[in-house]
Amino acid sequence: MGHRSLKALLFYTAMILSCMVGSSQIVDFSGENPYKRVFEQTDNFGGSYLEVLEKAYTQTTNDSLKFLMLNDLSYYWHTRDLLRAMHFTEEGLKLTETKQDSLWHGRFQITQGAILLRMEKLDSAQSVLEDAKTKVLEKDLAFLNTQLGYVYERRGILDKAADYAMEALALGERLNDQKAIALAFSDLSNLFWKQSKFEKGLEYGLRSVQIFEERGINDLDYDFTLYVVGNNYLALDKYEEAQRYFEHTIAIGERYGFYNNLSDAYISLVDLYAYLGKFDKAELAGTNALKYAELLNSNNFMVMRSWLSIGKLQNLQGKYISAIESLQKCITIATDDFGDEYYLSQAYENLGKAYAGNHQYQEAYHALAEYDKLQNLIFTADSDHRMSMLQTEFDVANKEGTIQQQETLIKKQRTRQTLIIIITCLLLLLLVLSYKAIQNNVRKNRLLQRQNKEKEFLLKEIHHRVKNNLEIVSSLLSLQSAQVNDPNVVAVMQKSQQRVHSMSMIHQKLYQGKSISAIEMKDYFENLGSYILNTYGMTGQIDIIYDMETLELDIDMAIPIGLIVNELLSNALKYAFPDKANGHITVSLREEGSQVHLRVADNGIGKIMKKGAIGSGFGTKLIHLLTQQLDGKMDLTVENGTSVSFEFQLHKAA
Repeated sequence: MGHRSLKALLFYTAMILSCMVGSSQIVDFSGENPYKRVFEQTDNFGGSYLEVLEKAYTQTTNDSLKFLMLNDLSYYWHTRDLLRAMHFTEEGLKLTETKQDSLWHGRFQITQGAILLRMEKLDSAQSVLEDAKTKVLEKDLAFLNTQLGYVYERRGILDKAADYAMEALALGERLNDQKAIALAFSDLSNLFWKQSKFEKGLEYGLRSVQIFEERGINDLDYDFTLYVVGNNYLALDKYEEAQRYFEHTIAIGERYGFYNNLSDAYISLVDLYAYLGKFDKAELAGTNALKYAELLNSNNFMVMRSWLSIGKLQNLQGKYISAIESLQKCITIATDDFGDEYYLSQAYENLGKAYAGNHQYQEAYHALAEYDKLQNLIFTADSDHRMSMLQTEFDVANKEGTIQQQETLIKKQRTRQTLIIIITCLLLLLLVLSYKAIQNNVRKNRLLQRQNKEKEFLLKEIHHRVKNNLEIVSSLLSLQSAQVNDPNVVAVMQKSQQRVHSMSMIHQKLYQGKSISAIEMKDYFENLGSYILNTYGMTGQIDIIYDMETLELDIDMAIPIGLIVNELLSNALKYAFPDKANGHITVSLREEGSQVHLRVADNGIGKIMKKGAIGSGFGTKLIHLLTQQLDGKMDLTVENGTSVSFEFQLHKAA
């Protein structure tokens, strides 16, 4: 705590002193180094540095120096006014084209890409950045890849964004570019935060902060990293640490005019103050977030997120009508080209909550359905798999985090001692007030029970409609297969119909059962087995034995396991019992510690491998993908029949 506080004190002292330093600290054409580059060689200057650069770049006759100053001017204007930044960028592109300087033309294109993506023109940004790749030097590619990563992050393709961050990191390490390394760790921290992997996000973020602070430069990217670390602390309910990082972000942003980062920080402060119940401060933070977002000029992304934070706050305050208005405004701002499904999904989620709070259940259903659709676009199996791989590829050193944990532990011990004294003094008062508190709790519990029943009704209705929709899909597949003469196509469509039906049975169990989040698997397997036997016309020929106790699994695990069993039962019925032979199939599912064991075995001819049922078909690929999704292992045994066993991690479903 003391180490961090000392750093903050030194920063604020330096900030006050540097505001008195003249513009000559940046530009001095009479010296050996006419331009001390901003945020690379120095940050010891006041807030008028953009005015200094705008005047100075026109006075130099050296083309390279002029392009360097103009490019810095363009890039740092994009943190204040996107249209003004684009004006200077287009001027740079024209000058470099006239001078036929392809290197600097490519560097201006990188800056142009950074501006375009913040204007929500993601396709144009990607096109410009891809074109710049062939013009710039290797040392420029790390920053270029960072901007391409931002494009894919805005599109919600987080695994692709992570790949670009990894490319930037590899370049930084090869060239010993500490800023590129720090920026790559910062981007990975932000991506892990979006994937709700907050511990890993904090680890990468603190590593990035350490490298930035070793550079000794308070620039835009260091400012953004402080905000990202604060977000991870906030998600981990470490409010004091989160607030300290957000306030540090704001101090740097206000000094240099980083409006984008200021809006980001105030948006997060809305959430922080709301969690702490400080609604007046949260409302003020929301006002500031919107103010800086609108100052950016053409950055709908920040304006949209500002209204989102305000809508979330109004939900927590129970101001559902105001929340609906704010969130509808937020969604209206997010045009078709907006691209960022992550924040758009949050807007629909909170809009659904606001409608439900206002008893508009039909509208809540539609909003939550849109939220589910967007979530499926963001949190794909590929992106989750890629982010999980990143966790194993890097073991980030975190000495500073260890020190902070020790300091936090000491502070908690001291706080505990103080609390013991305070609690002793308050005990008598609490006894007097306890009766009244109990009465209040009874009233609150009744209100919560009523609200929970309303929400449970809404969720069951959603599962019911999902089940109905899946049944419609299954019926359509059945009708279509009846019109097809090709037996191979018919078989494929019947398999698809079975898979859809197995999922619809899950949702049927959810809305019919007592639990809205867990499935009793034995009863589900019995219904699934009866359906598959009936589909293949083998009800009297094959017996299915369910060797298991009653076992409940949540929906995230039940659906993949249901699909796996569906595939294996279908394979056994198709290949294990030729010539209408009789036999039996055993399905076993049991929980042991933190693992779930699944086994499907038959006493058939034991030649499934030779028949191609488990090998390279779509069903096999689906089984392997579902097994990977559940972080599982599969074992196949062909002896006196065929036995396929699985071992899944109970709490690691994707």
